[in-house]
Amino acid sequence: GRVPFDAKVAAESAAIAETMSKLPWEAFGPGTDRGDTRAEPAVWTEQAKFKAASEKMMGEVAKLNAAAKTGNLDQIKAAFGAAGASCKACHDDFRKN
Repeated sequence: GRVPFDAKVAAESAAIAETMSKLPWEAFGPGTDRGDTRAEPAVWTEQAKFKAASEKMMGEVAKLNAAAKTGNLDQIKAAFGAAGASCKACHDDFRKN
């Protein structure tokens, strides 16, 4: 059930992921801590930590995009692991279960 590695598809997907990594931050502006949200209060009470986590994730996803452009599967795997870990870390710290 495995799909063969396609460097072109990997590069296209990584480019999309990098673009998407930059999008959600406006949704956490002033006043967005009210109402039905899955975000932890720490998003707003620990903004420096939240910003650092978001910047780390965007940086790791940018590295993934750069690795994907090389077409080198080993580089992509390494970058994917780091990008995934940065996404998970932010969700672990700032998203309600």
